[in-house]
Amino acid sequence: MVFTRRNYILLIAGIVVVTAGYAMMRIENEVNGFISLNVAPILIMGGYLGVMYAIFYREKPAVEDDQS
Repeated sequence: MVFTRRNYILLIAGIVVVTAGYAMMRIENEVNGFISLNVAPILIMGGYLGVMYAIFYREKPAVEDDQS
């Protein structure tokens, strides 16, 4: 498989953060509110960066010591 279990966990976490950011923006329901202008956009960007990290994350291969 292309993704490992860790990739899927990071992907789901990023999607949850993005959804929480949009929900916070909607719950406040003000255009000039503190949460709508400051907190929610930071959460949304962090969530999207987390999703991108989950997509590009690849575990380092194990190094084998071949001392002959």
